[in-house]
Amino acid sequence: MSRASATSVPRPRPVPLADIVRELDRLLRPEDFVNDVSHNGLQVEGASQGVTRLCCGVDATPAFYEAALARGARLLLVHHGISWGSSLNRIAGANYRLVAPLIRADAALYAAHLPLDAHPRFGNNAGLARALGLTKLKPFGCWHGYSVGFQGVLPRPVRWETLLERLAAACPGGELHHVDHGPARVRTVGVVTGGGGAAEYAQALEAGLDAFITGEMNLTAWNAASIGNAHYAAAGHYATERFGIRAITEHIAQRFSLPWDFIDFSVAL
Repeated sequence: MSRASATSVPRPRPVPLADIVRELDRLLRPEDFVNDVSHNGLQVEGASQGVTRLCCGVDATPAFYEAALARGARLLLVHHGISWGSSLNRIAGANYRLVAPLIRADAALYAAHLPLDAHPRFGNNAGLARALGLTKLKPFGCWHGYSVGFQGVLPRPVRWETLLERLAAACPGGELHHVDHGPARVRTVGVVTGGGGAAEYAQALEAGLDAFITGEMNLTAWNAASIGNAHYAAAGHYATERFGIRAITEHIAQRFSLPWDFIDFSVAL
């Protein structure tokens, strides 16, 4: 029995890194989010021979690098990057371990934090809202002057328990926490994925929404929800933020005819 030659499937033509970064910047407009603590955009330059495969993940970690590089990717796209405020003032210790594997592998890293949360097509919040069945989406959840989330309307009211089931199915692996302090049937819902909390819940109350959905629930948020008149549910920071990075990477892969992978570690937090 003959074995298929390794050359029987042609490799994609390498795409210049600058071309892909230009398209990402055009779509996500990182310059519009100057108050974001993340330095959005290209955080590590690499792929000097061009890009033939993309890999994406929620978080830039050595484990993610290892999995992505093993698949042959030289452009890695993430929601949570490695450059936050003054975090890379010294490339030593943990910072060295975040940077060195990329440099050694000639790999590039592109990060999009708030630009990917807020995007109406590719964003985390829009993605989760659509997965829950919400329609008539409009910006919601002001953070540092940016509307990062979305609110929407269900086509018809559903039981709160039904929406929780949808949320758990849309965000597998996350730990679901909820305070049931709203109407028995819900129709209007606000979504702020990741670290939305008491402040965003207060905005849901001000907007008269039936429910608020996010990724995390701390004690302050729990206490606020216990005296509010809207439901509060948190399905995990990581679990609620898979949507955006997969959507934008799939789009870029199609745009440049490149194969791609999503590296999922299913973090419950």
